[in-house]
Amino acid sequence: MTFGNIWPKRKRAIAAFAVGISLMTAALLTPQSAWAEDKLIIGQTFLTNGLDPSEGSVGWTLVTHGIGEQLFSVSKQGKIEPNLAETAIENSDGTWTITLADNRFFSDGTPVTAKMVAAGFNRTGQTNPSARSTSGLLSFHAVDERTLKVHSEKPTKILPSILAEWAFPVYMEKDGEFIFTGPFAVESLTADKSIDLVPNPHYENAENRPELTIRRIPDGQSLALAFASGELDLAFNLPVESLSMFAGDKAKQVKSFPVAYQYMMWMNTSSDVLQDVRVRKAIDMAINREDLVAAARAGSVATGAFSQTYPFAAEKELPLDVNKANALLDEAGWIKGEDGVRRKNGQPMQLVLWAYPQRPDLITFQPVIRAALAGLGISVKTQVTESPTDIAKSGAYDLFLWAQHTAPAGDPAQFLSLFLETDAANNYARWSNAEYDAVIEQLRAEGDTDVRAELARKAQDIIATEAPVSFLVTPEWHVGVSVHLKNYEPWGSDYYIIRPDLQVSK
Repeated sequence: MTFGNIWPKRKRAIAAFAVGISLMTAALLTPQSAWAEDKLIIGQTFLTNGLDPSEGSVGWTLVTHGIGEQLFSVSKQGKIEPNLAETAIENSDGTWTITLADNRFFSDGTPVTAKMVAAGFNRTGQTNPSARSTSGLLSFHAVDERTLKVHSEKPTKILPSILAEWAFPVYMEKDGEFIFTGPFAVESLTADKSIDLVPNPHYENAENRPELTIRRIPDGQSLALAFASGELDLAFNLPVESLSMFAGDKAKQVKSFPVAYQYMMWMNTSSDVLQDVRVRKAIDMAINREDLVAAARAGSVATGAFSQTYPFAAEKELPLDVNKANALLDEAGWIKGEDGVRRKNGQPMQLVLWAYPQRPDLITFQPVIRAALAGLGISVKTQVTESPTDIAKSGAYDLFLWAQHTAPAGDPAQFLSLFLETDAANNYARWSNAEYDAVIEQLRAEGDTDVRAELARKAQDIIATEAPVSFLVTPEWHVGVSVHLKNYEPWGSDYYIIRPDLQVSK
């Protein structure tokens, strides 16, 4: 098998933003300049919290920051392409042989060799559960300077796609530091605040790239204010309620683009209330996804775990049926009293709905969902956290609004396994279903793309029946750019923000 074609294919928020309008207007009257000696300033609501690719989601941030690269990557058209690798061939015994591209270097000038790639990947595989989610543990062995032999714990027909997943940036350790191959190299990192990058001198066309600073700005409103005041050359994922502030400003553009993320809501199936599938189904059926799209003023209604641009997306619309939702709650013993509140054994149904400011749309969704569930007689309290992964992993929540790229390598297996299998590292819903687990095992071993799509849809049907998660909206995002980046074109969601083609616009 070769690596060719693998699938490509706010009312409360407005009020909150109004607090900053006067500040933004003043900033517009006295703009600052982000431009200083060919250095660009990028503003984002997230930033890598370290440089060790084996830890958590660090590999993702390193690639999106333009620091790290994988053996294979996903093109703008959604196809798997060779990057640091040249070819990948499946052998008759189920192993794979990978040939590395020639003349590729780490940012210190060290040539990329099979031995170095194997050492880094084997370390990541042992440490990071995300690197084992799609096909179990991968073992890498250097055959010679440019050749790798790869053995997978569980059979796979899609190794190039797996190696395009965010857990697999190529790196080496040297004198206690991590060194990468991307178009930019780390000059300094201030945890939770900023990272300074310089062009990797050993990467083609280095002389055409500027120096960069990526600033972490904790919420969308602050990001918009910083962009309005001229502090940023690029503001990634502006809140929709801020866009009108830049209309007619010739020094600033907003570029909107569809992304392959899905906005969803985890339901904690281990909680006393949500362990009952009837309650989960009732909540899922009561949410009008069109209302969420209207609140975000962009995007489309989700049909399942994947954007409709993928051939493995669920095809049926998710039902909106408030009458059936009420009937399911009655059946589950949650009876609505004269005060309109549902109770069981004298206890009112009260749930806490979490979101996080790094994805502004999620906070916009909270009052819409709270109102929908109030119509069922469910009392909902909303909370916001800047540490979503910590809350999700702890299980200290009832409902959790979440944003996730569900097919970052153009394939459905990673999300379906990493987030929803019984023993998955990111099974935040704490859900277990033997039939679902069996489907994912079949998906791992299947090589035919049409059959893989069928299995992915079957898995989504099981999810829809059990409702451990509600898939809500496929979003559209908004990127602000200054005149210095007027030719910048956003694509690849937030997996490829800083790319080799990032240059100052003439």
